[in-house]
Amino acid sequence: MSHRTTNNISSIQEPAQDDAASVPGFARRVPFGIMFVAAGVIGWVAAGILILEKLELYRDPDHVTSCDINPWVSCGQVMETWQSELFGFPNPFIGLVGFTVIITTGMALLAGARFSRWYWAGLQAGITLGAVFATWLWSQALFDIYILCLYCMIVWAAMIPLFILTTVRNMVHGIIPAPAGLTRGLAAWVGPIIVLTYIAVAASVFFRFLHVFT
Repeated sequence: MSHRTTNNISSIQEPAQDDAASVPGFARRVPFGIMFVAAGVIGWVAAGILILEKLELYRDPDHVTSCDINPWVSCGQVMETWQSELFGFPNPFIGLVGFTVIITTGMALLAGARFSRWYWAGLQAGITLGAVFATWLWSQALFDIYILCLYCMIVWAAMIPLFILTTVRNMVHGIIPAPAGLTRGLAAWVGPIIVLTYIAVAASVFFRFLHVFT
């Protein structure tokens, strides 16, 4: 009875074992933890720099931010728009908190932790909302503000693998119900999907600011 109970608890916490041959390499505990820590640190540092620059602008409105490169690449000008404080405070504070959770989760995975289904579901919801928010900010930068923020783009770059790999990982482990064929296909092509997403984002920036590059 005790052995059966232990197996039931284990299946609730982690539907697929990390060392199972059916689990793709990226979806296993250690590689996934490394990805979380790497992407989290990159996003956290970029968000932290944006917060420091914003605080400097509060102190000195004439402050020139470290990424004020030209009229089309200027964090300072982007920070003056209403989109930079959508919820009444600087957006980077959201990133600072969110990426802290990502880093902590990644470190816990590397230490051997296993999280329950509800935690992965909540993490998926948070990362999905972050990806939606980043996509909205990307659209605003390209089609409304028409100014790029270098550190914001670093945050976008961190969100792409976070969202795609977490989503496919959760499909593999049964957190997100999906047909087996679809899950296998996405798991097999997750690398090219990430690369194509980067290319699409880079192309959108290039063609929107074509006159700057030429």
